[in-house]
Amino acid sequence: MLKKTLLGAVAFTALIVGAAQAEDLKEFRIGILGGENEADRMRNFQCMTEALPEVLGVEKVSLFPASDYDGVVQGLLGGTLDYAELGASGYAKVYLENPDAVEPILTTVQTDGSTGYHSVMVARKDSGIRTLEDLKGKKLGFADPDSTSGYLVPAVTLPKALGMPIEEHVAETGFGGGHENLVLEVVKGTFDAGTTWASGVGDFSDGYTSGNLHKMVEKGILDMDDLVEVWKSPLIPNGPVVVRTSMDDSMKQAFKDFMMKLPESDPECFSAIQGGDYKGYTEVTPAFYEPIIDARRSKIGS
Repeated sequence: MLKKTLLGAVAFTALIVGAAQAEDLKEFRIGILGGENEADRMRNFQCMTEALPEVLGVEKVSLFPASDYDGVVQGLLGGTLDYAELGASGYAKVYLENPDAVEPILTTVQTDGSTGYHSVMVARKDSGIRTLEDLKGKKLGFADPDSTSGYLVPAVTLPKALGMPIEEHVAETGFGGGHENLVLEVVKGTFDAGTTWASGVGDFSDGYTSGNLHKMVEKGILDMDDLVEVWKSPLIPNGPVVVRTSMDDSMKQAFKDFMMKLPESDPECFSAIQGGDYKGYTEVTPAFYEPIIDARRSKIGS
């Protein structure tokens, strides 16, 4: 009787595991970070919903645009998302809460061959702000609390550049609700200056070759002649392409192979999801993000 019970339990467990794996193959769920217009984000990732079902053998690919960075972070931690493109600080947040929730598998390579980008502080050209010293007594905006370039890196590096805590130099700080909105608030005058992200490669007048400024210029909602660059950070590790760790291994590999080929197989799709010009992808591991994980741990605590 005991043997039959054990066999039955094993069979039931196998059935549950098999059902979970089968379920894993029905739908592939993509998390999209907040920070720009939702319709634009959905349109940029539409190419993935068209190509991936056949590649992965799933019935459908669903897009889940979050209102902010934390929405995607929580989806990944909760296992309700299978793939997302995170900033380094967003990945650090996931890692610090549960290092086994996701795997960083790829990151982008800039057109100059580097695997990093920059936090860029911009101000209106007519504001009179040209340097960090000019920011004294002004209002500084950050993009999102979970953004690497929009908050973490400036929060860690600006005090050294200023020679004092940020709060002692500026009159006020705040968040713009994402990169795109932050820059629009700078243009409107809500903030005297604000931090966003850019490749730092190419010309400032074009919004550089990739990043938030470049995307806004391409969409026709920003004229770079209205802005000046006040400060640029040291190089930041490009954010990772992450997948759910518990995903079926064969699906992970099929997805990784698809992404590695994407810059050549569908350059328009690659450019759309990345927001500008890049050379391609390269493989990464958690070790690549250790400096950002350490910075987040010391600055934010999680």
